[in-house]
Amino acid sequence: MDTVSVARSKPANVYVETLIRAPMDAVWAHSQRPELHERWDLRFTDIDPLLRATLAEPQRFRYATRLGFGIAITGDGETVGQRDLPDGSRASALRFGSAHPLSLIREGSGYWKYVPTTDGVRFLTSYDYETRFGRAGAAFDRFAFRPLIGWATAWSFDRLRLWLEQGIEPGQAFRQAVIHGIARVGLAAVFLYQGLVPKILGPDPQEIRMLGDVGVPAANIGQVAVALGIAEILLAVGLLALWHSRWLPATCAAFAIVSTAVVAVASPRYLGAAFDPVTLNLSVLCLASIDIVSLHGLPSAGRCRRMPGASVS
Repeated sequence: MDTVSVARSKPANVYVETLIRAPMDAVWAHSQRPELHERWDLRFTDIDPLLRATLAEPQRFRYATRLGFGIAITGDGETVGQRDLPDGSRASALRFGSAHPLSLIREGSGYWKYVPTTDGVRFLTSYDYETRFGRAGAAFDRFAFRPLIGWATAWSFDRLRLWLEQGIEPGQAFRQAVIHGIARVGLAAVFLYQGLVPKILGPDPQEIRMLGDVGVPAANIGQVAVALGIAEILLAVGLLALWHSRWLPATCAAFAIVSTAVVAVASPRYLGAAFDPVTLNLSVLCLASIDIVSLHGLPSAGRCRRMPGASVS
């Protein structure tokens, strides 16, 4: 494969950098040994080194990304240079490409770099690639695929950092991310529905009666219901937009406790209904608790730099 030439009109190279507080040899081994690399890198499900006749030959490898339903995009790559630099850093260059008909990437090249610091190892990568499918492929790459693969690279770098710094294995980190995602989306769905359907699109007669029970004047119940609905919708949006926040699920948990107490005092007749506030708020409290607990040791792409010299969010 030829080295990819980057035209000025193309999007910038994918760049990701993180600081890993671990020995250089550990960072090197976990990124250079295929059986370790494939465990933390979200972009690949299999990385298989190919036999070479002599150590002088480039190390070739075959990779695969499984999409589910029996579909896997495969490709080939080779390490074209590994070296120790005079300043104590290390570097590894590679080329890669795919002949798979579903692969957007035709061929590309990039490098890993490992820079020792007083705090650990600055681990960074930069790579670029050529795409298939003409202008449609280029547009899809610019607006969807390149941001996604950049995010996946950064998320994977943070998963590696957690593995080396805190001993959180990649599989565990992935499961935590799935659990957090289910809890966070579930919370957002509950508040979106509760804000939109029984309050704004309604208001539901039960909502009206409960607002009246807490002393809201009949003339203002409609406006109060809409205001509460908007607040719940904004909370749902915030839960999705601020993906790693702790205070938002904590707010949901507090809301569940307070609203149950208010209903118990002002409208106790609803506690025994088939679809009662107790079970709804108990579900919210459980989802919020799971969300908060799963945040510990959760990988985040936002902890990585996405361009040289940029700040980390």
